Formats: sequence, C-alpha cells, structure tokens
Amino acid sequence: MGRTIVAVMAGLALAMATMLLFEAGYGLLHPLPAGAQAQDPATMSAHLAAAPLPALLLVLAGWVVGALDGGLLAALISRRHKRGAALAIGLLVTAGVVAVTAMFAHPLWLLIAGVALPLPASWLGARLAQRRAAG
Repeated sequence: MGRTIVAVMAGLALAMATMLLFEAGYGLLHPLPAGAQAQDPATMSAHLAAAPLPALLLVLAGWVVGALDGGLLAALISRRHKRGAALAIGLLVTAGVVAVTAMFAHPLWLLIAGVALPLPASWLGARLAQRRAAG
C-alpha cells in the first residue's frame, strides 16, 4: 500500500509539472495584460473569455497529457494497484479541473472536455504500463 501511495504522489507531481508546462505555453500564446492580477477572478474570467482557441486547446492538452503521463508513472511505480494508482491521478486531475473552472469562468466546451478526458487518459497510461510490463 505504501508503494501505491508513493506512486500516486509521484504521478501527481508529474501531472502537475506537465500541466504547468502547457499553461506556460498558454501564457506565451495569450499573455496577461501589463498590470493584470492573475489572482483576481474577474480579471482571469475576462482573460479566458478573450483567449484564442489554440491557447484554450493548449490548456485542455495539458490536463489530458498530465493525466496520461501522471497515470503512466503511477502505474509503473505501483506494484499491486497499477490501474487504481493511475485512475487516482485521473480523478485528481479532474478534481483540479472542476476547482479551477469554479474559480474562473471557462468556456462550457472546455469544462466538459476537461471533466470527460483526464480519466480515460489516465486509464490509457495504466494500459501502457501494463503492456510495458508484459512485453
């Protein structure tokens, strides 16, 4: 059980790093105006409403790729609960998506995709880990 907990912690750390990397790409495509406060919900909601589609797709890709690589790592580290460790990452990423979309208004399609895709992506990470172990 201890190894599974470590696996989930490591997978979550990788997922977060991946999402931050993609969010940095969002910032390059659609930077905040000078003097804008990223902590202000109204400012961020307005900023997201004006974001171009490629920038929003980059955010979604970060959530999905983060769930995938975090789930893969969790499954590779865990011995007995590979799928469970990977799916825990998908659930945690989904919870993060719900939290951030509750704080800042996001387009509805991004919310729906952000809730629907991380869990299957983390499941795919578990499948890739199982194939690696079998092969």
